[in-house]
Amino acid sequence: MKRRTVIKGLAGALPALWISKAMANGLAELAVPGEPVAKGPFKASWESLKQYTVPDWYRNAKFGIWAHWGPQCQPEHGDWYARGMYEEGGWQYNSHVKEYGHPSKAGFKEVIREWKAENWNPEELVALYKKAGAQYFVAMANHHDNFDNYNSKYHPWNSTKLGPKKDIIGGWEKAARNQGLPFGVSVHAAHAWTFYETAQGADKNGPLAGVPYDGKLTKADGKGTWWEGLDPQVLYAQSHIPGSRDIGKVWDWDASKGASVPDKAYCEQFFNRTMDLINKYGPDLVYFDDTALPLWPVSDAGLRIAAHLYNSSIKKHGKLQAVLNGKILNEEQRKCMVWDIERGQSNEIEPFVWQTDTCIGSWHYDRGVYNDRRYKTAKTVIATLADVVSKNGNLLLNIPVRGDGTIDSEERNIVAGITAWMDINKEAIYDTRPWKIFGEGPAVESVAPLSGPGFNEGKGKPMGAEDIRFTTKGDALYCIVMGWPENGEVNIKSLSAGSRHYPGKIGQVELLGGAKSLSVERGDSGLLVKLPEYKPNADALVLKVLPA
Repeated sequence: MKRRTVIKGLAGALPALWISKAMANGLAELAVPGEPVAKGPFKASWESLKQYTVPDWYRNAKFGIWAHWGPQCQPEHGDWYARGMYEEGGWQYNSHVKEYGHPSKAGFKEVIREWKAENWNPEELVALYKKAGAQYFVAMANHHDNFDNYNSKYHPWNSTKLGPKKDIIGGWEKAARNQGLPFGVSVHAAHAWTFYETAQGADKNGPLAGVPYDGKLTKADGKGTWWEGLDPQVLYAQSHIPGSRDIGKVWDWDASKGASVPDKAYCEQFFNRTMDLINKYGPDLVYFDDTALPLWPVSDAGLRIAAHLYNSSIKKHGKLQAVLNGKILNEEQRKCMVWDIERGQSNEIEPFVWQTDTCIGSWHYDRGVYNDRRYKTAKTVIATLADVVSKNGNLLLNIPVRGDGTIDSEERNIVAGITAWMDINKEAIYDTRPWKIFGEGPAVESVAPLSGPGFNEGKGKPMGAEDIRFTTKGDALYCIVMGWPENGEVNIKSLSAGSRHYPGKIGQVELLGGAKSLSVERGDSGLLVKLPEYKPNADALVLKVLPA
């Protein structure tokens, strides 16, 4: 049966929009039979996806670590290098000209060629992250740079054929499985359609003004070069909006905002690439860096992928064990998958399990962050984790990886700090549920609103010793205090005498990693807890409150 790709309600518009440019962009050369699709109870519709229930392993995990790693990390110049290197006068452009040459002669494909991942040891890194408390591990399968970090059947620009000539996803997956961790992949490539618009340009000034960047090269231009036989247009996609350089106007698929709607060939190639990824590596989690689902609403490719992921998980495990992350979800879509907030947090206890993804530095490795000591501290990561978990969420934390496959000394120190705290206090994180309120303290009132996919991180008042976050497990209430108070006392206002949140009697109060029974006084202004002199960990302390 021929697969239907036209979405109900857009049937009249899509055929005109989806006039295939396959011959122009080289995709016709990649024509192969489509990937097998798993059958099951989930169909490619939002209504069907509402059957979804978050699996217990993910709901209980709370903390995952992510390797947002690919060829854009090779120059060690931060995020979106594959786009910024073509923006004349920008810092990444200037660095690229100095280190690689002018982008008309040495484009991003030359960066890919240089990326070797020569010191990458996935077994060592994943073991380190598990020791730090990560309960799942996620690796980047591709980014907006359109390069697949796996043995891709549908895309010749991949890490097994170029650059490292290694199966990066395969290596990460094996390491995660060996550590007994659920394995996830992040997929960002849908936006390659517009990401590389800058590669289609040319300098406006200087001796090479008007000379096209290498984004204009075709397969025929490769004769006699190291990339002979490859088509740069398959990597760089197409020049869909001539002269357009404003990513803000083309990030979604709304034509009324100036977006270029991807053609059918592009959508189907993305579908098959992603299905191939799922079928080869069997990820437990798939993170889409997209509003709702990739290419939605101009294509149902994302819906078909979601249904396949869920059905294949049921086939493999006997029940649904898969997790799917997406951004900017409406209330109905949050029933279908797990809402992800980038670099930000909700300010309430969410009814459905959600996730925040953030990074200790730049998403792609940036040597300047290391040189200037601008990484988040372990204390900041711990505060974020406690805040997110108190609101029914998970934290997915990126530790940027250098081009050679290693992490730097400062990153190792931060991971060690997280490890030290989790060793003592993990029972207040794993397998917990939100309490009646998520917390108290000055920071509660100063949280900035979400912007787009998130981005309210660090815009409120920093948390300190007066800020407390609550989690529960069984009859235990955990009070995570975001710092050691100078006077040696913690006053928990939400546990005052006659509190509507905790009307019963309080029995023992324990300091995790320290005294098993602390001196407490419960009055109208709160539960006053006197702390011992010994500090198990200065970043944050956890009081375990048990009923009488």
